[in-house]
Amino acid sequence: MTGLLIAITGGALLPFLLILWPSGRPPAVLTSLAEPAEQGDFSDLPTIAGVPARDGTQLAFRAYTPAGRPIAAAVLIHGSSADSRNMHGVGRFLANAGVVAYAVDIRGHGATGRRGDIDYVGQIDDDIEDLLAQIKPRHRGIPLTLIGFSSGGGYALRVAATPRLASRFDRFLLLAPFLHHAGPTARRRAGGWVKPNVPRIVGLSILARLNVPWFQHLPVLAFALPRYLQDRRTLSYSYRLQKSFRPYDDFLGDVRRIDRPARLLIGERDQIFVAEAYKPLLEPIGTIDVEVLPGLGHLDLIKDPGVLSEIATFTVGERAAPSLPHLAGS
Repeated sequence: MTGLLIAITGGALLPFLLILWPSGRPPAVLTSLAEPAEQGDFSDLPTIAGVPARDGTQLAFRAYTPAGRPIAAAVLIHGSSADSRNMHGVGRFLANAGVVAYAVDIRGHGATGRRGDIDYVGQIDDDIEDLLAQIKPRHRGIPLTLIGFSSGGGYALRVAATPRLASRFDRFLLLAPFLHHAGPTARRRAGGWVKPNVPRIVGLSILARLNVPWFQHLPVLAFALPRYLQDRRTLSYSYRLQKSFRPYDDFLGDVRRIDRPARLLIGERDQIFVAEAYKPLLEPIGTIDVEVLPGLGHLDLIKDPGVLSEIATFTVGERAAPSLPHLAGS
């Protein structure tokens, strides 16, 4: 009987012992990604604007407005640890192509909420719904595309699989998207970009399955960024942020639920993900077109002029696309 009580007590305590597991030293700085991500011409960066979420928090974004009447609209979702500045090159190019684009600071990043944490799993979905309620009526009659890069690309897949959100968009474009840490497209620790506290994640996942949302504010992911960027980047994610800013665990089910035009671009030399694994994994499902771009790395997906031209072509649709090639040098 004593042994049984010890076993029961030990089993009950196990999640809490795992949650207390120390995070240890932060990952070594991944200079090949950390520094290039901060480089670029931001002299024409739009100022931050915002709309209120249902909890009163201002959802921050930067609006890229074309000179004339827009022919399409887009919502741009940045990558992990970043904010709306991450999508500046994409937004600027799209505006030159006649697209009005909204680059969002996802809650937990930039000027939206508190860095590295949100209030509950799924809050980002509610934020996107609140944002769309404000901006979509401004652009009736033109197509709206969701464009996500890296973790933002994974989140765009989540949106495409969520009926109340997917129905608000006409197209989905995933740029070098995160799919799943245990899937065939993943490198170990994302090529050195992220350090997970695996025991803590396991402990919190056990509690979550028991509908006990305790301690989900604790950090579980650390990014390979230098400390001097802490005022501009989000250096770590809480459990509830990392669970919300990604596809659902059944990411292939997410792909199967896509019911409108969708495209995925990945650079052949991506440093974070396994580029050659995307096409054989996803294309047989038949809901998304996958293209592997020769010679390109991870950040090239939001910087390379040729890729930006492809993004604009997909966003404006076939009828307007023939007028875009001259923008490749924008």
